[in-house]
Amino acid sequence: MNLLLPARVAPRRRRLPAAWRSPLAVVGVVIAAAWVLVAILAPWITPHDPLAQQLPRLQAPSVEAIMGTDANGRDVFSRLLAGAQTTIPLALVLVVCALLIGTTVGAVAGYIGGWVDEVLMRITDMVMAFPTVILAMVIAAALGPSIMNAVIAGIIVAWPQYARITRSLVLSLRHQNYVIAGRLLGFSPLRSLRVDILPNVGGPVLVLAALDIGTAILLLSGLSFLGLGAQPPTPEWGAMISAAMQHIDAWWLGVFPGLAILTVVMAFNFIGDSLRDALDPLAARERPAEPAPATAAKEEAR
Repeated sequence: MNLLLPARVAPRRRRLPAAWRSPLAVVGVVIAAAWVLVAILAPWITPHDPLAQQLPRLQAPSVEAIMGTDANGRDVFSRLLAGAQTTIPLALVLVVCALLIGTTVGAVAGYIGGWVDEVLMRITDMVMAFPTVILAMVIAAALGPSIMNAVIAGIIVAWPQYARITRSLVLSLRHQNYVIAGRLLGFSPLRSLRVDILPNVGGPVLVLAALDIGTAILLLSGLSFLGLGAQPPTPEWGAMISAAMQHIDAWWLGVFPGLAILTVVMAFNFIGDSLRDALDPLAARERPAEPAPATAAKEEAR
């Protein structure tokens, strides 16, 4: 009778994809999560008021101020934490807005085609014809120096790349059999885009968005460094580096904000690379397959 009983199948353990178990992916996720947590908790964890001028001027790192003070007697560490609350959320807003605008434009252009495609793509080409940083500087200067105007300038220069990628993907998908079958079943163009096409476009677009977060942080910090972004006394990393240029001997004024920008950009680039590897089926096929537990045990026994 026991021979007729079904064999018990050992539960299969769920494991993260190999792309997310790489050292770079782990480092990127940990650093990015730490900075996001800092941005959320900044009002409660700053040791001093980031705007208060209550400490000695240009004091080197010490027990009282672990990252020193600036020319106005403000704690650099407190301003660094408060700067994360400004830079990181605005960079995320910039990327999300650019993604939504660019994906919508590219999907409409690729799916409808004809003169609509020509008009939208010529507008996209016109924006992409200008160097990104130069165009962002011109727009920010025309709108007026402020951090929100810098975000608007970043959105204007960032959306065309999403439009181009989305259009090319939609052009390759709209003639697939499942899309044609949906249209034959009476799907409207909007429903066909939403149900059949956009879910298959999401992977490459999300990879580009993850990589663009670091680019957005660099752009916002660069505009603030040039005086076209955050204005004093708002704590922002690029503005802090700009102020440090007036006091070259006080090395701590520029080093710590620069390290903050470096670590955040590096973390999101690592996440973007890992996300690309996880969503790319060709890359997954090229990776060597992991041996089964039983096979691995036999090899170890030998």
